[in-house]
Amino acid sequence: PSSDCVVAEQLCLSDSTCNATYRTLENCALAKTHLLSLDHDSRVRCLNAELDLGNSSLLHCKCHRRMKRQEHCLRIFWTVHSSMTDGYFNLETSPYENPVNEEHWKTDYNKLAALVSGKNCSQLAGDATNPCLTATHICNLSKKCFRLRTDYASICTKGAGSEDVCDRRKCHRGLRNFFEKVPEEFTKRILFCPCQDEFCGERRRKTIVPDCSFQYNTKPNCLWLLDSCLEDHICKSRLADFQQNCQPVDMSPDGCSLHNHAACLQAYMGMIGTPMTPNYVSNSSVEVSLWCTCENSGNQKEKCDQILSMFESNSCL
Repeated sequence: PSSDCVVAEQLCLSDSTCNATYRTLENCALAKTHLLSLDHDSRVRCLNAELDLGNSSLLHCKCHRRMKRQEHCLRIFWTVHSSMTDGYFNLETSPYENPVNEEHWKTDYNKLAALVSGKNCSQLAGDATNPCLTATHICNLSKKCFRLRTDYASICTKGAGSEDVCDRRKCHRGLRNFFEKVPEEFTKRILFCPCQDEFCGERRRKTIVPDCSFQYNTKPNCLWLLDSCLEDHICKSRLADFQQNCQPVDMSPDGCSLHNHAACLQAYMGMIGTPMTPNYVSNSSVEVSLWCTCENSGNQKEKCDQILSMFESNSCL
């Protein structure tokens, strides 16, 4: 149980030495959150506090993707590992426990039929004409999938509320709810349905309601998107998970450093509903991107291109 950061924090706070070290790290993390520049002595004190944890369960704790107190758990993780963000956006280690494996990721049609038991499951084999439409029909057979999909669709549709513009923050929260709480058998079919024509591709592209969750009136700079992400514990954690599990390697036969495409796709799904929400760029291809540009990046152009290429030209993804 001590591998859970929430439990590990409770154990640490009950020990006076660990408690004092942890409080120091909280101040260090707070300073970083408010973008305060630490002097040399403060940086050394923060680094030493992290090292003082030694083999404490706090130093090795992780979070679960679908846990109830996820945001609290992630805050603890980044408090303990605040020095990891010094590289600005090479976050090195995912705060989440072991990713999904390839075998688990394959759709289990018997399990899917059990989840929608008593309903008409004749379409589970798929529809060659529009697999995305079929995936939606299968979602509608599950009360939870139907309810949470309807919830985010209504929030993310412009004009649904009293104002004519969507509430992007609420839309993102609704999307995260859908992808976190609905079984992956449903969500991955909706997001990764294979299309042969543009009508199907357009339906797939609109799965995450791009007008609200993805597109702004004008494309922001990708560095601005990154800054927004790093200020948010969930987004920063999903980005770290994505970087770890979708790390491309040119020399590798499968293009993936961890050789686990299922984990990469799961990490990609985790980015949806964050400030760095990706999406399909058209209805005629499977290319994905962030809604941002690297124009006017000045001397940070290379860093900006690196952010964009994580999605646009990632051989692992």
